[in-house]
Amino acid sequence: MASVSERFSCLDDDDERALGLDAAAIALSSGDLVVMPTDTVYGIAADAFKPDAVAALLAAKGRGRSMPPPVLIAATPALYALASQVPDEVVTLTEALWPGPLTVICHQQESLSWDLGETRGTVAVRMPADPNALALLERTGPLAVSSANKTGRDAATTVDEATEQLGDSVAVYLDGGPSEGGVPSTIVDCTGERPRVVRIGAVGLDRIAELGIEVA
Repeated sequence: MASVSERFSCLDDDDERALGLDAAAIALSSGDLVVMPTDTVYGIAADAFKPDAVAALLAAKGRGRSMPPPVLIAATPALYALASQVPDEVVTLTEALWPGPLTVICHQQESLSWDLGETRGTVAVRMPADPNALALLERTGPLAVSSANKTGRDAATTVDEATEQLGDSVAVYLDGGPSEGGVPSTIVDCTGERPRVVRIGAVGLDRIAELGIEVA
């Protein structure tokens, strides 16, 4: 794990943004952690396929394996590579709400070589509506990402808040400015007979109902 953190602005200087995205991708491929902006709150990211990196993410947050991180993707086809069963309700939800603040839980592909924690054979997946997050994900592939905060504290909505909480446990901080959303994603578990809302976030129940999805 890197002992000195780097920070890059993704706001006004295209060259620095490119340098930051490249540095973040290199850090992630080396098993280090990165803080990245998303459309909801700032996230702390690890390579989803590096168990030691995922363990470091959980340790940085002060969280145990019983609370595995979701996985962020850059494009919808990646969902079908990660999930073994994609119900019609997931197709409807993701077609209407991705990229955006919706996380869907599906059964994971049994062939996946990763260890996100105690997932019970499931995976939580989201495609964020943030250009910097998507640009990083295009470079890296799926990332395990959780809110950039210590467990029990408010999720960071600026890179300064993330830095104050996570310090040098993170190798690279990407500054995308204050989070426009500031509200976590809505999580819908689609592994049962009927979709179940696990957490109400930026997508309200009324919006889900508009799509003809009945949830528990």
